[in-house]
Amino acid sequence: MLLQPKDLYEKLEFDKVIQLLIQECLGDPGRQYFVDLMVSTDLVWIENRLKEAKELKLCLEKSDRFPFGDYEEISKDLKMLAIEGYVLSVESLQRINAILLIIRDIFRFFNPTRREIYPNLYKILRDTSYDEELSKAITRIIDDEGKIRSDASPRLVEIRKLQQAKVRELDKVYRNIIGEFRQKGWLTDNAESFRNGRRVLSVPSEHKRKIRGIIHDESATGRTTYIEPEGAIDINNDIFDLEQEERQEIYRILRELSATLRPYCPHLNNYQVLTVDFDVILAKAKLGLKMKAVMPQIKPNPQFDIKKGRHPLLYLKNRAIGKETVPMNLTLHGENRLLILSGPNAGGKSIAMKSVGLMQLMLQAGLLIPVNELSEMGLFENIFAQIGDAQSIEDDLSTYSSYLKNMQSFLEKADAKTLVLIDEFGSGTDPKIGGAIAEAILRSLNYKKTYGVITTHYGNLKMFAYKTQGIVNGCMNFDKDTLSPTYSMTVGRPGSSYAFEIASKVGLDVKTLEYAKKRIGENEQAVDELLVDLQREKQELEGKLSELTEKQKMLDKLIKTYDEQLKDVEFRRKKMKLDSKELLLQNTAKDNKEIETLMKQLRTEKNLDKAKELATQVKAERQRVVEEVTELTEQVYYEPVAAAPENRPIVVGDTVRMKAGSATGKIESINKNEVVVLMGEMRMKMKLRDVLLANEQLEIRHKKGIQLDIVEISAAFEPKLDMRGLDMQNAQRVLESFIDQALLTGQRVLRIVHGKGDGVLRRVVKQKLKEYKGIANMYHPESHEGGDGVLIVELK
Repeated sequence: MLLQPKDLYEKLEFDKVIQLLIQECLGDPGRQYFVDLMVSTDLVWIENRLKEAKELKLCLEKSDRFPFGDYEEISKDLKMLAIEGYVLSVESLQRINAILLIIRDIFRFFNPTRREIYPNLYKILRDTSYDEELSKAITRIIDDEGKIRSDASPRLVEIRKLQQAKVRELDKVYRNIIGEFRQKGWLTDNAESFRNGRRVLSVPSEHKRKIRGIIHDESATGRTTYIEPEGAIDINNDIFDLEQEERQEIYRILRELSATLRPYCPHLNNYQVLTVDFDVILAKAKLGLKMKAVMPQIKPNPQFDIKKGRHPLLYLKNRAIGKETVPMNLTLHGENRLLILSGPNAGGKSIAMKSVGLMQLMLQAGLLIPVNELSEMGLFENIFAQIGDAQSIEDDLSTYSSYLKNMQSFLEKADAKTLVLIDEFGSGTDPKIGGAIAEAILRSLNYKKTYGVITTHYGNLKMFAYKTQGIVNGCMNFDKDTLSPTYSMTVGRPGSSYAFEIASKVGLDVKTLEYAKKRIGENEQAVDELLVDLQREKQELEGKLSELTEKQKMLDKLIKTYDEQLKDVEFRRKKMKLDSKELLLQNTAKDNKEIETLMKQLRTEKNLDKAKELATQVKAERQRVVEEVTELTEQVYYEPVAAAPENRPIVVGDTVRMKAGSATGKIESINKNEVVVLMGEMRMKMKLRDVLLANEQLEIRHKKGIQLDIVEISAAFEPKLDMRGLDMQNAQRVLESFIDQALLTGQRVLRIVHGKGDGVLRRVVKQKLKEYKGIANMYHPESHEGGDGVLIVELK
């Protein structure tokens, strides 16, 4: 890939992005990767790198901690390890183990679920095997602090035990010697010291002849002599010999460990490569997270369809101070490849142009970029830029001469797969001549079908872009009222430089401005005024559009509120009607006892025909009221079928309706093909196939009396009640509802499970049942059917 000039990374500030990536790395090999970072034209390579960074960024966003830590380069260690007989140092083994532990944790991270979530990350190590015994072999020898473990070998255990014993023996000898010599005044204040690796006494030089032993050293002043006392010489010799043996044993252990690792050099090298790969991807993901960067859609051929793109570095800077970064949209394709960007100074033209170039470099280097995910980006084989002062002292060229030399190089090498970025096109010489030459260069670039973003103030270039196919005008918007830039970009029309407006704002006198306006010529002035008027009209139209949008939102809100109020009024009307019918049903229930008494009297008088007639009338009247209540309930409690819930499996917590009736409740538990439905205070066990998903019930308070649910579920009533686990108060309430329901539905035999326990719940059940006159008999079944834990109730 051809990049011009040589300092293109610096011109587009890509070097700053690289520095940010280097800061995110955890090891020098990863940092070196970004130091040498190059952009690519390989579509497959770019897509793979972007997918990896995207998945690891997702991992960070989900707080799904990716296991990774600091590591060091081990290439030199592996090179030495490959030499037969070479013994690695403890430091080398620690470096190797650090990478082994990182790879071990990464392998453990990719469980079957994560392999599906992060397939591109898993693909990196999918074909690699990992042997945990390698790390275990090292950790058996070296502890976390980099020291050889005492139990690394039986002989080392023995040596260190002997060392400890000799040290204790030496301590005892020195305590006795120091106590004796201190009383005689033969020692300095600091009685002990170490010289030549031996434990010695600090003796004033005038007393050195009084102590038998070996003189090891004297102080610089000659006032202190360091003597190894006679009684400690043999012990010190033993300790010295043990230290030698310890070093020899450690060397032997490390030699064996190195021999164990040597066959795995290729694996260890592969593990290092994997570690660097994940370090690089993690750095990309961290920076992408900070930039809110994403992977756009990649196209093989040059093109731009940038949606909500932001300059990466400007976004980070503004984010740190809580300032908004204005996004830009830019579409360049086969018909319009070159953008001529105009507008006032300090309006953001250069930033917009650099944004395009920087994001393109990042993309082709496999980095996520701060755009909308629906953006489409093509690939370029050449990227040329002319930004800033091009003066060349080395070639003795002026700014404009260097500029023309660069333009000549661009024209020679540019083609349909080239991106050209030029700032302040045509400036640096006489405006008319510079504008004409710039127009000629622009014409040639367009002929070569080159892509580019070019900033300028020249009117002839704006006019050329307007007339020429393949080139499109664009402008950075400016608020004419406040004379301040908005930093937003519009593609499709040129922009004014607002030179006269800005000059007036800073206080340039009127006569000077009038003279300047006359000098630029009527055509130039008319074009500039036209651009200013267009900008003002655009702002006015945008303001009116925003106002209309707000009004439409308010209107939609009012319509929604009206619809809701209308539904509420209709609901209240039906609810009032339902309440009256429900009250009638309750009154019918209250009269049951009187009717029962009357029917008993008629039976006593053996007037059976009249009793049957009365019973039929009562039943018919109650059935009529029940049907009316049911119909009203359907209207009040449930939405139309068109608004029925989605077709999906029933889960715990769903509101369901019985197929055999309109009664509803919530699913309390599901066991294979059976469900337990909670209906008010009642728990009903039924087949899963007998219930349907329903809409959530509205919370409506019922008057005391017979609950509507009890009437509605008559067709699906199950004559079994499990009361185990209920306290006394709840047990009584649940039992009342159960018996009332049984009486209304005409049940004859009920089964109540109260459990055995201490018998409290059994007594509560029997006491409560005595309050009902409609009970013919109650008894406990055989032991194999529940015995004392179950009560069978027969109704009249």
